[in-house]
Amino acid sequence: MSNQTANYETLNDLVEINNDRIVGYEKAIEELHPEDSDLKSLFAQMIVESQKLKMELATEVQRYGSDIETGTTNSGKIYRVWMDVKAIFTGHDRKTVLNNCEFGEDAAQKAYKMALDEDNLSEDVRALITKQKAQLRVSHDEIKALRDSVA
Repeated sequence: MSNQTANYETLNDLVEINNDRIVGYEKAIEELHPEDSDLKSLFAQMIVESQKLKMELATEVQRYGSDIETGTTNSGKIYRVWMDVKAIFTGHDRKTVLNNCEFGEDAAQKAYKMALDEDNLSEDVRALITKQKAQLRVSHDEIKALRDSVA
């Protein structure tokens, strides 16, 4: 696989992961109770974060002359269905929503790690992915800390 192909395919995979993250947090906001306004605000910030990351990735995809992915990954769709099924059995309590969000954040971290494991990435694309992975790690740790703080 050429560097150019590896670059835009990997970037598009990460665009899809950020699309998944946006849809996941939109779903999480819907599941929250009115008294969880702090989480609604945080999740809205996470959506904005993913939109920004997605735009950075899309700019690079366009630089390689490829089309930008607009969908979500199959695994992301499976994750959202799993969230729906789990909610039926466990309710929409704060801890469940945070557990589901942490699961999604773990998936994003794995996706970014897999992208960085790609051999044929250019240095500028590798630097962008490394920067975004670190940014998403901060969000992951924030969700995990909130989840751990819920009794």
